[in-house]
Amino acid sequence: MEPEPDPHPHPRAPHDPHHPAHGRDESEEERADRRWTDLLQEVRVTQTGVQILFGFLLTVVFTPRFATLTATDRTIYVVTVLLGAATTGALIGPVTFHRFVTGRHIKPETVIWASRLTIVGVVLLLATVTSALLLILRIAINDSAVPWIVAGLVVWFTLCWFVLPAWARHHYGTKKGQPDA
Repeated sequence: MEPEPDPHPHPRAPHDPHHPAHGRDESEEERADRRWTDLLQEVRVTQTGVQILFGFLLTVVFTPRFATLTATDRTIYVVTVLLGAATTGALIGPVTFHRFVTGRHIKPETVIWASRLTIVGVVLLLATVTSALLLILRIAINDSAVPWIVAGLVVWFTLCWFVLPAWARHHYGTKKGQPDA
């Protein structure tokens, strides 16, 4: 017995990557637009946190307590500020990248490069937060447990920011024949 033909056949052939069986019904340009919008939302979230942290770090040097820091704490502070600056650069990079290439019809490539800059920014953010925590906890509790506390938090951030997403990507993967979202 033959199956009944679909009374509303889709205008695209099943081998067409835009066919609904392959996920979203969107062109490469539509997919790039969607991914760009998603990426911008992610960058906005991380950028806000980085800007607050970096702004705070910039003011520390002007406080009376700064003069009392040890040479080690000053070094940690300088490293933290530099990491904060690098993080800011990496997370603003996707926006300026997009601005420079707008109208060149390379949105899919722009999304790839902007995504890479965002990942670099998040790695730098991990380093910045680690360094800031080390400095703050050294001053606040001056205890030999500080490196262990900071290491524990680094493990936690690494799990949340990198390991869990990597596991989910591997575990759930992409459906057969479907492009990566």
